[in-house]
Parts: sequence; C-alpha cells; structure tokens
Amino acid sequence: MPRHLSQSDWGQRARAVLPGGGFGNFDPSVFIREGRGSRVWDEDGTEYVDLLIGSGPMLLGHGHPEVLEAVAEQMPKGMTFFANNARAVELAEEICAAVPCADQIRYVSSGGEADMYAIRLARAFTGRDKIVKFEGGYHGMSAEAQMSLAPSRMVNFPQAVPDSAGIPASVQAEMLIAPFNDPDYIRSLLAEHGNQVAGIIVEPLQRIIPPEPGFLQLLRDEADKYGIVLIFDEVVTGFRFAYGGAQELYGVTPDIATLGKIIGGGFPLAAIAGRAEIMAHFDKSAVGAEKWLMQLGTLSGNPVAAVAGLKTMEVLHRPGQYDRLRANGQRLMDMASAALNKQGVAHRVIGDPTLFEIVFTEGKVRDYRDVVRADTAKATRFNAVLKQNGMFKSPGKTYPSLALTEADFDLCNAAYAKAADALAEMQIAGVS
Repeated sequence: MPRHLSQSDWGQRARAVLPGGGFGNFDPSVFIREGRGSRVWDEDGTEYVDLLIGSGPMLLGHGHPEVLEAVAEQMPKGMTFFANNARAVELAEEICAAVPCADQIRYVSSGGEADMYAIRLARAFTGRDKIVKFEGGYHGMSAEAQMSLAPSRMVNFPQAVPDSAGIPASVQAEMLIAPFNDPDYIRSLLAEHGNQVAGIIVEPLQRIIPPEPGFLQLLRDEADKYGIVLIFDEVVTGFRFAYGGAQELYGVTPDIATLGKIIGGGFPLAAIAGRAEIMAHFDKSAVGAEKWLMQLGTLSGNPVAAVAGLKTMEVLHRPGQYDRLRANGQRLMDMASAALNKQGVAHRVIGDPTLFEIVFTEGKVRDYRDVVRADTAKATRFNAVLKQNGMFKSPGKTYPSLALTEADFDLCNAAYAKAADALAEMQIAGVS
C-alpha cells in the first residue's frame, strides 16, 4: 500500500502543476482531506472546527444526510444534460417564491459569473455603460469587478483602481467608485453622472461591514430617480441572512440580485434573479436581437446541484433554523469579544451573527478604508493562534453553521482565550 502523503508532499506536487501551488482561493499550504458535520481534517490528520465552510455554501455542515440522500438519488439518473431538467425548474420556483426581487432567474455556475451577467444585464436594459461600485466590494473576477476591490493605493473617488493585470483602460473609464455608507457622496456622484449610469452593484453587507440605517433605501431611491438598475450581490447573504436574503432582512428590494453558494448545496450553481422586464433581455424572442443578452453555460442548471440546493433550502426553511444559526453566530461573537475585553485588546466585532469578523481598531468601521486602517499585525497573529488551536477560518471572515456542537463551542472559547492572550503579549512587548 502506498504511504499516505503529507501536506508538505502535496504542496510540492501542487507547486509543479498549479501557479502559486494552489487554486487561488485559500492558503495553498492547507490541503483538506475530508469534512464531516462541523469538522474538517487536513492531509496531516489535524482536526478543526470548520468556520470557513467552503467560503459559505456548507451552511448545514459537511455530508448532511438529507442532502447526500437527494444527491445519491439523482446521480444514477444523470449528472448533466445541457438541457432543461425538472429539478432545476423546481429550484427556480423556490428561489422566486423566496427572494423578493425574483420574478425569474437565469442559472450560471459561479457567483462571479452571476455578477458579470448582472452588470451586463443592467447595461442591456438601460442602454447605458457606466457602473457604480463601492470601494472594497467583492463581485467576482470580471474586469469590472476587479476595480477597487482591495486597492493599496487610495485615490480620490470616483476614480477606479484596477486590482489585476490584463484589464483594458476602457473598462476602468466606465467604472465609478464610491465609499460604502456615504449617502452624501452617492447623491453628489449621481447628480453628476446619474443619467449615464446603467447599474449600481452593492453587497448589502459589504464583506463584513453592515449598511448604516437608511443607506440601502437611499440607493433604492436614487436608482429610481435616475432610472438605474440596482443590483444586490447576494452571493454570500442569500439564504444566509434570512430565507429571502439580505433584501428580506433589511426590507429593501433591488431590481436584480445575484445568488450562489447556498443555492447549490455545495455544488457549483449560481443565478441572476430579477424583475421580469429586465430578465426578458435573456429572451431574444421577447426583446429582439439588438437587445438580447446572450448567455449559456455547459453546467448551468445542473440537476445534481439543483437537488442539493433544493434539499438544503428545504432544511433551512424549517421553523427555527435561522434563529439557531443566528444564536450560534452570536455565541461565537460574544466569546471572542469577552476574551479580548478580558485582555484589554481594542477591537470591534463587525458584521452579522451569520457572518462576522474581528477588526482590531478603536474607531468605527463604516467602509473599506476603516478596515485597512485597522491593526493588521494583530489580526494576523489572532488568526494564526486560532488555527493553531483548532479553528479553521478565513483570515477575513467567520462563517457559523448549523452543524456546530457544544464541543465545538468549547474548543472555540478556549481558542479565542489563547488568541487574546497572544495579543496581550504583543501589546506588552510593544509589537503593535
């Protein structure tokens, strides 16, 4: 029998065939072997409480028995068809029933694709070119989305800063960048450019930063004033914040929403959802060749992903699930804050109980620049100690799940205490 390969072994193999030794998503030194429930194990056999959950999709935990059963039933019937299938229609019906803005949906395979097509759809519907995006907002990997996602160079608004090579200057010229949570700026920007703007794309909760009261409604009002398509990127928040997503939780309905992660139940599936008159641009017979938006994809509406998503959403729709998810997240938030307060470490717990992070600052966190100004050395040390003590998470987000157990909370509580101790030692040593 061949020997089991270590993470170091796999790292060496990966570096030979993968740029940077990874998939571009996460720390390339980590190789996850398996996940069960709330836990994952790496190739060295190290066990963690999983608070990354695949960057969001595994809200029920890994290997949920009902999802596995639904997938196992579908797979012998066919794994993909490049044709309509009933299961994907059923999922579309459920999404349209749940999401306030969704009269119709169009499937794609990833959230980034959904955002790209949503931007193009806004342009097709309005006949305009410019797009308003908020600094620090993440909307996938398209040329438009890679403008001012994580700029290290702070320029004057509304100038866009490309975050990637290979983007034409012509794309940069069509993007208008605004600070999140700044109503005065967005009013002034649209007063000057509103009649040229096709769409405003925004994460209702930008990464981990909540919208201030009234900000999303202001975007709705300003979009209506200038005939702009308002796009909520709900790839992360959809079916996480509430069954109807952030638009249900915050009470503001966009024209288009993009969805992903949870609707595929752990499989690649995403969607653009929106008002029927806008979604009609995907139908050449409805709008004509000049206004038609071509869109197709080999795995769009994949039946295996559809049944996994349907079952995941069925479980989420049961009474008490969102109350439990929010309670799980609040418990983690409280643990982290209590540990840090005990050691006198200045911090803010930012986000929503279903998705949050610790930002090491004494100031208010309203936008991307507030996050950048925080103490990144403390954040790096904090996350490193959490990992050393059994918590597997993104360096910028914590994703609670419904699978968390009392044993998981005990482990996390101890890990937070050790991480807070480490930061207290940094402060004494004057490192930060």
